[in-house]
Amino acid sequence: MPHTPVLLHTTVELLNVRPGGRYADATVGTGGHAEAILRICLPGGLLLGIDADPKALEVARQRLAPHGDAVTLVNDNFRHLETICRTNGFYPVDGILFDLGLSSLQLEDRDRGFSFMFDAPLDMRFSPTQKTTAATILNSYAEKDLAALLWDYGEERHSRLIARRIVSMRPVTSTRQLVEAIESIPGMTSGRIHPATRTFQALRIAVNRELDNLAEALQQTVRILAVGGRLAVISYHSLEDRLVKRFMQQESKACLCPPQVLSCTCHHIPTLRLITRKPITPPEDEIRRNPRSRSAKLRVAERI
Repeated sequence: MPHTPVLLHTTVELLNVRPGGRYADATVGTGGHAEAILRICLPGGLLLGIDADPKALEVARQRLAPHGDAVTLVNDNFRHLETICRTNGFYPVDGILFDLGLSSLQLEDRDRGFSFMFDAPLDMRFSPTQKTTAATILNSYAEKDLAALLWDYGEERHSRLIARRIVSMRPVTSTRQLVEAIESIPGMTSGRIHPATRTFQALRIAVNRELDNLAEALQQTVRILAVGGRLAVISYHSLEDRLVKRFMQQESKACLCPPQVLSCTCHHIPTLRLITRKPITPPEDEIRRNPRSRSAKLRVAERI
């Protein structure tokens, strides 16, 4: 099943894509959003696509091949966004897009362990060059550290119970073993979502340092965006959205001093103007067509 880009038309519209512009897709994936951007920015426009996943990038390469030299693709993590843009002559850029969700390609790859729907090795790495896998974490972390990880990155309220059960069943090396460990805890199968959902989320975030990398990359965006250029971020869970919201709000303020400070001492200069005061979510018809879009939130800001 091909990956369906989330909030495609709304995202491209709010990025304010125009002919001749330069755009960086920091999570190009299989190229869905990138293809839509190219349709508008050509002729004369350029697109830089970045992805840590070489398999996804190869699909994007084939999909975007008809656009020839207008496309530059780089296999790297977006935490190096500024360096990648400057090295490839994409400075300044007129728009930057982050679509932080997993692609269907990743979820449906039975060898990578992103989904609890298939039995697979507990890998969960975006890039095969990374050393730490989900199995590494599950089988080496102390119980209290594993519980903290599940709470911090998965907001899993049963984090201590799950950590205790995992430690008691070590070694845990496959997705099926992990799911069975969680399901064996009394009361875990009575919720609205699958009981392993938050654990898988937490492990994936930890393996790929997703929140740390996102925080680093967001700070770089204001240095490479042209004045009037826009930043669009699609997030899929509250931890990501909270980080993006905090960054955009902070960069749109003229003062960051605590409320108790009577006179501004920070002298912060705002770099962004909020385009979306509240996050944009997919309409009901899109959610029906693409259920994976139901948790998506889009936030957009403009460089000033």
